[in-house]
Amino acid sequence: MTYTWLTVDCDDIRHIPKHHGHPTRTKSPIQSNSLSADFIQGMQGFETWLSSHNKPVTLFVIADSLQSQEFCDWLSHLLKNFTDRLTIGCHGLDHKSWSAWPEDSDLFQDSIKQAILLISDFTKANFRPWFRAPAGYMAPWMVQPLVDCKITVDSSINDTLLTKSKSGKGNTWQQVRDACQQVKLVEREWLTKWKLPVNGPALSKFPLSVIAKSAWKNLPPIMKPNDVTEFLEDQNKQITTVYWHILDHSRKNGSWQPPIPKSILNH
Repeated sequence: MTYTWLTVDCDDIRHIPKHHGHPTRTKSPIQSNSLSADFIQGMQGFETWLSSHNKPVTLFVIADSLQSQEFCDWLSHLLKNFTDRLTIGCHGLDHKSWSAWPEDSDLFQDSIKQAILLISDFTKANFRPWFRAPAGYMAPWMVQPLVDCKITVDSSINDTLLTKSKSGKGNTWQQVRDACQQVKLVEREWLTKWKLPVNGPALSKFPLSVIAKSAWKNLPPIMKPNDVTEFLEDQNKQITTVYWHILDHSRKNGSWQPPIPKSILNH
């Protein structure tokens, strides 16, 4: 039996590679930690959507987002009102695209330790030692530091024709898989179709959006809240991983929803 894992990344506009953390793509850094208007609208839209069903969701949080009191208040509110359905994972300290930079295991490990400490201290029992590489930039050398930081699940592999470079110069996604298998780090790859991406930005970029919506129509049943941790950390369980962003919920004047079939969302 295969199950669907619903995951959401908490990147604000200032976190995306255009504005932060990439050696060549970052052109216009945003210095302020204040939440963007789009992110605030997305927060509201996400909560409305979350209130419309009873399925579990994992939020991947960037540690430096906790510098915003507004973000902290919102996350505390969610954890209080949806505590049985929310798990919190680590999306890095500041959304640096690590595999696009020269290898630096020590610096990477230190950043993840800091991120885990900050996020787990804030989210308490809802935190899980699960990691998603910022912007999907995941190289084989990053695996051992994650294990050394007690990470048990990684969800960073997006094995498509358009994302080969994100595994690092000269690397392949198979090498990332192999590195995870060697140290028994459970890898939950993102859903793809025809070797094309169907998550995150692909949900809104034509023609990828058409392919993405087609792929999501066939999602398997969503895990029950009580099963999420056990299922995800069991390598023998078959899991289909999908993800989108809080920012997506700002689309359509805050009415955007992920293209999850109502037949499984309301089942």
